[in-house]
Amino acid sequence: MGTVTAGTRSQVSPYAVFDRGSWRALAAGTALPLDEADLGALATLGDRIDLDEVATVYLPLAGLLNLHVEASRRLWAARSEFLGDGTAKVPYVIAVAGSVAVGKSTTARLLQNLLTAGPGSPRVDLVTTDGFLLPNAALDARGLLSRKGFPESYDRRALLRFLAAVKSGRGEVSAPLYDHSSYDVVPGARQVVDRPDILVLEGLNVLQAGRRADGSAPEVFLSDYFDFSVYVDAAESDIQQWYVDRFLALRRTAFQDTAAYFHRFAGQTDDQARETALRIWAAVNGPNLRDNIAPTRSRARLVLQKAADHSVRRVLLRKI
Repeated sequence: MGTVTAGTRSQVSPYAVFDRGSWRALAAGTALPLDEADLGALATLGDRIDLDEVATVYLPLAGLLNLHVEASRRLWAARSEFLGDGTAKVPYVIAVAGSVAVGKSTTARLLQNLLTAGPGSPRVDLVTTDGFLLPNAALDARGLLSRKGFPESYDRRALLRFLAAVKSGRGEVSAPLYDHSSYDVVPGARQVVDRPDILVLEGLNVLQAGRRADGSAPEVFLSDYFDFSVYVDAAESDIQQWYVDRFLALRRTAFQDTAAYFHRFAGQTDDQARETALRIWAAVNGPNLRDNIAPTRSRARLVLQKAADHSVRRVLLRKI
């Protein structure tokens, strides 16, 4: 059997659960359209991944997504013929969510690469929600700089407007850009999205419902515009260790730039840097994961569950 379905008579799971072997078998015979050099350019710092992992996990996922995209196109064509509507096909939107340091950026870039190499060579754009963070000056003025990455630190209205415009088929919709070195939104810099076949939207908060200032739920959610969603999951203790490891690696690389926001940590010893990373995790990333990000996992169509070595040990696919 291809799946191991969790659940008993008293507890029925909404997911079909695949182990590594059964998931990899779904893409048996499919050629991998990238090599080690390509993978090196796609992987995020600290996210240990090799071509075997790509073939085991991400190639079958891309194949599944291709099926969904093609089904969406066929439905659009049939619907257009039935209604006599000549409106152009709108982009298929895939959301990728998960914690800081869990590897969602690598997942998003891999999907963009693999989907682009798929049937018909579709045009695939990737947008991260980092650009929709409020600028540091605005966060500081609101007392939110220490809560960067929490839902309230984003311009959610702008993100909703962007996604609504893309999903309506509007041409040349732009998104703001973020610079991780300066740790801030780049003034005036924009990424233009012009009716791609597929849009991959990656970010911490893409599956969160969000709340208005008065605490009420909004009328429209980001997820209303998603066709498919992926949540990259792992035990919090593992993600915390990956965050610490990445912080130590950045201290030896990106933090050495005198213009970098975190340059002040470049001269720390290993023990000092580890203590700093753990303090940031305890104050910001851990609470955000527990309170805002992890609770959205059950809203995803597919969950990639990672082990301590970064490999995906199980894939959970919501039953249709």
